[in-house]
Amino acid sequence: MIQFGEFLPDQPPLGSTGATVAKNVIPASKGYRCFQALSALSGVATNKILGMYAGKDDSGSTALYAGDSGKLYRFNAADSALTDKSKSGGYSTSADDRWAFAQFGETLLATNYDDVIQTATVAQAGVFADLGGSPPKAKHIAVVRDQVMVGNVNDGVDGVKPYRIWWSGLNSATSWTSGTSLSDYQDIVDVGDCTGLVGGEYAVALFDRAVVRLSFVGAPLIYQVDRLTHQRGCSVPGSVAAVGSGMVFFLSDDGFWMLRGGRLTPIGAEKINRFFLDRFKLSSKENVVSAVDPVNQNVIWAYPSTASVDGENDEILIYNYNLNRWSYVETQCSALAQLFTAGYTLEQLDNISSSIDALTTSLDSPVYKGGSFFFAGAKDKKVHSFTGDCLDATIETGEFTVSPGRRSLVNTVLPHLTAKPGQSPTVSVAVGSRQRQIDQPTFTAASSINADGYCPVRSLGAYHRVRLSITGDWQLAQGIDIDAKQAGLR
Repeated sequence: MIQFGEFLPDQPPLGSTGATVAKNVIPASKGYRCFQALSALSGVATNKILGMYAGKDDSGSTALYAGDSGKLYRFNAADSALTDKSKSGGYSTSADDRWAFAQFGETLLATNYDDVIQTATVAQAGVFADLGGSPPKAKHIAVVRDQVMVGNVNDGVDGVKPYRIWWSGLNSATSWTSGTSLSDYQDIVDVGDCTGLVGGEYAVALFDRAVVRLSFVGAPLIYQVDRLTHQRGCSVPGSVAAVGSGMVFFLSDDGFWMLRGGRLTPIGAEKINRFFLDRFKLSSKENVVSAVDPVNQNVIWAYPSTASVDGENDEILIYNYNLNRWSYVETQCSALAQLFTAGYTLEQLDNISSSIDALTTSLDSPVYKGGSFFFAGAKDKKVHSFTGDCLDATIETGEFTVSPGRRSLVNTVLPHLTAKPGQSPTVSVAVGSRQRQIDQPTFTAASSINADGYCPVRSLGAYHRVRLSITGDWQLAQGIDIDAKQAGLR
């Protein structure tokens, strides 16, 4: 069997053990699984959603929040509406800024840089209000031990300081006077703007040309600052995703990196970096969003490709950090987040769909159970879950020869694919062949799988690759077998 190896578009096809195409799929240890489409959960916001967050109070009650350029919303399961919880007058988020959220105790904090940091009590129905204590405006926010920390700030001391990190007083989200209750700030100079901030037991701050760790040491220093890298940092703010502060992923000028235990590892080099950078619409990099799906151990980046006319995100890149394997998806998405559901009754499902039969997500899905985790995206001004139908998938093998230096005829392909119970996906293959490496492969017409489980084809050449296309719900695609024979000389 020719197994579907890891997605390696940066490698030459000939002799590659990897896949040259892995579209609309998720990496698996032996092959690929289907990628499910976005399925709407909420009503419509006024504008494009620029951030989402799920909070949980001490009693375990959960609430889902979202923000667009002018409003902050709380999701209402009773009618699926995004209820406006903005302060009076709303907000003025600029085109290159987004909402970032953090939870400090039962206090929810939201910042968009252009307005004062907003606060509300998690899982209660109150409106947002300006955070007290005169905090700086900030692009990034996180909770580090017992303090709130922000980065890339516009404060009341020196104005705009994109390289400044500021933290609140100990055990207080409303104490921001430098020198009081261990509140203070630190300028990280000569490294460019702060492009990301990750909290936890210690903080990881990412800059254009550096990655910095801030460790709490108490008075008088409060935080010890250690530069983990020099002349390499995060070039795209929305590309920072993390599993706590112990595993941080980001995009640098030369591709994708992972910071783990203070050590940097290139995760995209000679795999997908060139593939991505050739497709990435750099002029619209402010639209890039990312998040970690811990259940499936995937890091997800949504980005605008060069095919995106308006610069909105139209593709997703997936990295499984347990398997060290990649794939990509063609879909629109303006925000990503780990969320919790509020729970639905059967009557409330009418707010999502006109009928149970028209629901794009199975009734068995945990997204309908209160407090259940799900990985979410935003599209068409709505909150969605990735629980819809499988997207049409394409997987393509590397290039192989049957008899080196000789032509061969491929006449049968046997796909190894398992379907979900009760489902019968449509499966077809096409074989791409060429006589010389300087030629482009010519693909046969797609051949559907027959009752005997194979796809009849006829493709002549010295080098071959097989393209598998799948439509409908399926489970796992492992690889293919071929029947081929050596052809005569010309």
